[in-house]
Amino acid sequence: MLEKLNQAMEHIEDRLDRRIEVTELARIAMTSEYHFRRMFSALAGMPLSEYVRRRRLTLAGAEVLTGERTLLEIAVRYGYSSGEAFARAFRAMHGVGPGEARRAGAALRSQPRMSFRLVVEGSSSMQYRIVEKGEFRVVGKRARVPLVHEGMNPAIAEFIRGIGKETTGRIAALSDQQPEGIVGVSDKLDESRAEGTELDYYHGVVTGAEVPDDLDALVVPAGSWAVFENSGPFPQALQYLWRDVFTQWFPSNPYRSRTGPEILRTRLSPDGARAEAELWIPVEPTAS
Repeated sequence: MLEKLNQAMEHIEDRLDRRIEVTELARIAMTSEYHFRRMFSALAGMPLSEYVRRRRLTLAGAEVLTGERTLLEIAVRYGYSSGEAFARAFRAMHGVGPGEARRAGAALRSQPRMSFRLVVEGSSSMQYRIVEKGEFRVVGKRARVPLVHEGMNPAIAEFIRGIGKETTGRIAALSDQQPEGIVGVSDKLDESRAEGTELDYYHGVVTGAEVPDDLDALVVPAGSWAVFENSGPFPQALQYLWRDVFTQWFPSNPYRSRTGPEILRTRLSPDGARAEAELWIPVEPTAS
């Protein structure tokens, strides 16, 4: 998988001055476009679109300093429709406009080329199982919240605090299948997975029961799920679990992620400092 991903990275480098199709990158990596975006974001620590933007502006910066092309020629070469749009993007990355950079010979920022390799530390094993699950519903309360990669998500915490105990009790009583009890469900994430983009978050249960009128519901089609378990400091252990699934487990196993919600069952220690987690990721076998 990583060898194919690195071939896709070479394709990006070859086409920085042309249009880059994510469908072609996914074809080179022999995976789906959805999984390619997920893998790239987890491994690179940034969305694919952001990496491409930074690489283009890195090359553009070098051309600005050499002075062989006009600023407008450079803008068009790297995909900008106008000199103004190029200048805004250039300043956002380099901290200086292209005209000023050329006149003053300014020091510019650089986004290095990336390649990926799998580092197996061997200090711990990842517990997982594959579950085939029929259609089910997530029933509870839903909110649209921003994505936060590290630390507590204030919007989710405030949303959960606003759900009364009586409502929470009624929701919990609807749980009738795995994962049992109250879960957090993330759905309709922006394909970039960029910090601050929004997602649908459900505080609810997995159930086959009828949906009360005052609750929200998400119907989830039948399919395969990879289920991961871990424990550690809260919330870092939960966020590291997501990272490790995509940077360690997927490159080493014959599965890829598929479109669907991600379900997290969390049990906190009495002092709230530690958590036991069970993460459900929708998956499908990779093509042989």
